[in-house]
Amino acid sequence: MKKKTSAKEPKRTEKQPWLTERRLRFYPLLLGLVALAAAFVFITSREHYFLLRVQEMNLFLYTPLFFKQQLVVPGGLLTYAGTYFTQYFYHPWLGTLLLCLWCGLLLWLTAKAFRVPTRWGALLLVPLVLVLLTDFDLGYWIYLLKLRGHFFITVIGCCVALSAVWAFRMLPARYGLRWVFMVLSAIVLYPVAGFYGLLATVLMAVMAWRMDTNTLGWKIGGSLLALVLVGFVPMIYYRAIYYQTSSDDLWRTALPLFDTGIPIPQYYWPYGLLFGFFVLLALAFREDRSARLLKQPVLWCLLQVVIIGGSVYGCWHYWYKDGNFHRELIMEDAVERADWQAILDVAATNPDEPTRMLWMYKNLAIFKLGRGGNEMYNYRNGSKKPESPFTLPIAVQGGKQLYLHYGLPNYCYRWCMEDGVEYGWRTLYLKYMVRCALVNGEYVLAQRYIDLLKQTRYYRDWALHYERLALQPSLIEKDPELGPIIPLLDHADVLASDQSVIETFLLTLLSSQPATNPLKADLMMQAALQQKSIPVFWRAFDQYVRTHPDGPMPRHYQEAAFMFGNLEHNVDISGMPFDPSIPEGYRQFMQIAKQNTNMGEEQLKQALKPLFGNTYYYDYFLMRGLKTY
Repeated sequence: MKKKTSAKEPKRTEKQPWLTERRLRFYPLLLGLVALAAAFVFITSREHYFLLRVQEMNLFLYTPLFFKQQLVVPGGLLTYAGTYFTQYFYHPWLGTLLLCLWCGLLLWLTAKAFRVPTRWGALLLVPLVLVLLTDFDLGYWIYLLKLRGHFFITVIGCCVALSAVWAFRMLPARYGLRWVFMVLSAIVLYPVAGFYGLLATVLMAVMAWRMDTNTLGWKIGGSLLALVLVGFVPMIYYRAIYYQTSSDDLWRTALPLFDTGIPIPQYYWPYGLLFGFFVLLALAFREDRSARLLKQPVLWCLLQVVIIGGSVYGCWHYWYKDGNFHRELIMEDAVERADWQAILDVAATNPDEPTRMLWMYKNLAIFKLGRGGNEMYNYRNGSKKPESPFTLPIAVQGGKQLYLHYGLPNYCYRWCMEDGVEYGWRTLYLKYMVRCALVNGEYVLAQRYIDLLKQTRYYRDWALHYERLALQPSLIEKDPELGPIIPLLDHADVLASDQSVIETFLLTLLSSQPATNPLKADLMMQAALQQKSIPVFWRAFDQYVRTHPDGPMPRHYQEAAFMFGNLEHNVDISGMPFDPSIPEGYRQFMQIAKQNTNMGEEQLKQALKPLFGNTYYYDYFLMRGLKTY
């Protein structure tokens, strides 16, 4: 007989998993908010000076003409929006906040367009990471990039494309409405967003294959229609409207071009991975996204850790982290503010071998402070190659600043004009063209550029300050930035070719100009020391003595005079009033160097650096083979 079950005995039921999609419904939202907040904090704390430079390499004018100029190429409206938002990096926190808000919209549209299940919410970090890398893996490309508004174009363009994909998905399948929408989308979005309009068309065609409501015939027809639209819509617009665009660029408008004569593919990887990720989401699309039980919550948690950890690691690993590059940005900002001591503070605390750009900014600052003759070699010298797959000429990066502040405004103006034509007009170029025109006495020309800057959001006050100088030229000599440049203009500022090798050209030019005042003579001496040419030094030394009849001679000038007088006895130095420490220091240096002739050059440099690293002897004999990049 079967045993009867007691009525009071509880009914046994299968234990249900505690983790369900219903309980995870806020998971993507919370993860996205945490990721965006972390990105905001990281960017504002680490990339402050990078963003300042990005906005100065941008130009947005509140004029109808500027708006019309953007629309002469496909994707012009996207460029207009990108340049508009980039200007807000004048306050790095504000620009970063706007960038994060756009990224948040992108994550939301990604989830909506492809119906990403809540349990896979961590996948939404992938487009966030890739979009950030398109901006913060640029490094030195910010000086060469021709695509205006680049920092916001990728995220805004993707938002436009995914909005169209979402609308395509929501349309009913009957009456061919989806295919009509695809045609209209391609026609409307290509002039608005360029490549991103074509991307939307491709994603629609891919997603159509995963939609159960579409028949096989409609799916094949939709794919053929997408191919026709992608192939012919750009050509039709090219023939009718955008004839100024190169036919080779029709399908990549609104995308950056990373090419210095030789394409550099590594900068395209974030774009390829981003667009490929969207295609994968379209291929994985399913009509039914009903909530499901997570039968293996431990495995799910491990997958989340892998996805989140991989996203964080990938973002950090490919983020551009060259320390010298960031120190150059700090110095460039200090030059803009004429804060010369800030430049020396950065140079003094640099733990790495400096690039030539850092060395030249340091020399400019120490000259402006009048301390070069005593402190030029208190800072580490070097020529470390920038961490970049291409070579950026110093003339493009910092030539404008150096030329102007060394009293060569025509060379500065020339580089502003050439780079403006090559890379597009930028706020930075207009500011230096204003300064050049003012110190050259070309006040009408200065007013033209001032009027342009008055049409910007953040540089109107700057323009009004310099407009006052243009209207009252007598104030220029009293200006803390332009005033010190005036004494350096007592020569014929003619133009010659610098071959983009600005350091060698500057040293040769500055050491050969006649010194008619003490400031020019001091500059001539500092250039002569760096050239390490004995005849050039004695010529500069003679002019320095003539313009400085009183006062003590700076230490480095005494070191060079005593050393050259002993190396070549063409100049009698016996009657020169050297400080007693100069001959003694030179004798100690030569004695220790002779005692260690068995050492290699690098070993000798390390052995002598503690005692003589801040002397001209050390730089003259041991700092050789420095390269200008």
